[in-house]
Amino acid sequence: MFNRYIIENIKTLIYALIIAIIIRSLFLQPFYIPSSSMESNLLIGDRLFVTKYTYGYSKHSFPFSPNFFQNRLFFNEPKRGDVIVFKTPADNRTDYIKRLIGLPGDELQFINGDLFLNNNQIFKSLISSDQKVYCGTEQIDVNTYEEKLPNGTKYITVYRKNYTFQNSDKYIIPEDHYFFLGDNRDCSKDSRFLSEVGYVNKINLVGKARFIFFSSDIKVGSIFKFWDWSNIIRFDRFFKKII
Repeated sequence: MFNRYIIENIKTLIYALIIAIIIRSLFLQPFYIPSSSMESNLLIGDRLFVTKYTYGYSKHSFPFSPNFFQNRLFFNEPKRGDVIVFKTPADNRTDYIKRLIGLPGDELQFINGDLFLNNNQIFKSLISSDQKVYCGTEQIDVNTYEEKLPNGTKYITVYRKNYTFQNSDKYIIPEDHYFFLGDNRDCSKDSRFLSEVGYVNKINLVGKARFIFFSSDIKVGSIFKFWDWSNIIRFDRFFKKII
């Protein structure tokens, strides 16, 4: 009787594990934001859900990226402005989250701090000039803008007031690759850094970021300090849609 009880519990755990892997691989996967590269849209301590089915499936849709297949199944082209989790080309293992700006065949360039896409300047309108955001552990003074992409997608982005990244060579995006930028433009390792991130192959796309389900300010304290939850947990960010 005791052995049967143990066996039934093991079977239950195995079934639960299989179901969890299926959900994580095919439908939804939680992710944690560890850096400030997407401030002020995504903050350190945000936990969000990513839909795995949005762009179809590759080996990176599954735990440990098994080599079941080399191509992407049921592929849907991502849209400019989507916030996407992807595996960095440098190691095909580390998860990054950035905003998709350039599609295959596009040309991008920064000129005097402004972003140009296919020789057309991306329109941005100033919202605030007195905001501070984090860059690692440092707080920096930024100008906050609303940017508008050619497809009409609008989002908030911030630039250092002294524009540390002002000019660049022209980036020409290869076939089946994408160009990503962080919303915290002067505090983001993204496709501008070709040796570390560079152009991202469609195989490396993991999924589209949809909404924040939990958020805590780790700079204030641990969530285990329940007596201080009013200061630590960002209740106003719960179930916030990611734009």
